[in-house]
Amino acid sequence: MNENTISQLCTQCLSETPRSIERCAVGQGNYVFIVECSEIKYVIRCSTEWKAYENTVHWLEQLASIKIPVPKIIAKGTFGEYEYLILSYFEGKDIGLVYSQLKDNDKEEIAKEIVRIQNQVATLKLNNIEAQWSWYSVIDDMLNRAKKRIAANGYFEVEKVDQLWKLTEQLNEYFTSIKPIAYLDDISTKNLLIHNGRISGIVDIDWIGIGDSLTYVALTKMALLNMECDTDYVNYILSEMHLNNVQEKAFLFYTLMYCVDFMGERGMQFMDKVVEVNELIIDRLNGIYELLWNEWRNRYI
Repeated sequence: MNENTISQLCTQCLSETPRSIERCAVGQGNYVFIVECSEIKYVIRCSTEWKAYENTVHWLEQLASIKIPVPKIIAKGTFGEYEYLILSYFEGKDIGLVYSQLKDNDKEEIAKEIVRIQNQVATLKLNNIEAQWSWYSVIDDMLNRAKKRIAANGYFEVEKVDQLWKLTEQLNEYFTSIKPIAYLDDISTKNLLIHNGRISGIVDIDWIGIGDSLTYVALTKMALLNMECDTDYVNYILSEMHLNNVQEKAFLFYTLMYCVDFMGERGMQFMDKVVEVNELIIDRLNGIYELLWNEWRNRYI
C-alpha cells in the first residue's frame, strides 16, 4: 500500500486528486491515511482482508444512531486487492499525544464526558449473543493469548501470567455476575481524539467490547503508566463510576492483565510494523508489573 494507490482511490471515489496524503502510524490491522482534497480532509482505511469493514460499518451506524461522536461513512468498497473505507475527519489528536498539555480541569471534564458516552453505549441492544457467553471466558482468553505471545517472544516470564490466573479464583463470583453489556473497549491513550481540551471524536472502531467496562479504564491506566505519565485522568473516571470494593479489586486485576498483554505484544509483527522492544522497555514493563503486584499484595493478601 502506497501513496500512489491512495491517490488513485481518491480519484475514483471522490473524483478528486489529493492535495496531500499522510500515512498514520496507528493501527495494527489496517493501513490508515489522512488525505486532503479541496481543503476537506478524509480518513482512508485499507485492508487486504475480505469484508474487513463489515463490523466497522455496522458499529459506526449503531453508535451514530445514539449520538456518539464517531466518523461518518463517506464511501466503502474494494479497490484492487484492498477493501477500503473513507470516513469523515475529526480535528484533534489521540489523548495520549496531548496528555501532557491537558490541565487538571480538562482531564476531569474529559473523564466526565467519556463516562457519559460509555453509559450511552451501554444502552445499545446486542443481538446474537451466544448462550454460553461468559465474562470469565473472555478473561481466560486474554490471559491465554498473553501467555502464548510471551512464551513465543521470550522477553518476559510466563510465570507472571500464571500468577494472574491464580487471582481469578478470588474474583470468580464477580466475573460470573458480569452481563453482556456494550462498551467501547479500545479508547485508552489512543482512539479518543482531543481538540482544544475536549473530546472531538472517537475513531478506529472495528468492534465494541461486551462485558465489564472497567477494562477500558484499566487499559487506559496501563497505557499511561507505560508512557510514564500521571494517572489523574483515570482517577477522575473512577470517581465518576463510584466503584464498590469488589470493583476496585477487579480494576487492579484488569490493570495487571493489560500489563502482561503489553508484554506479549513486544516484538510482534502486525502487517509491516514490528512492536518495538529493547532493554529499557522490558525494564519499564517489569517495573510496572511489580508496582501493581505489590499494590495487590498490600491490599488483598
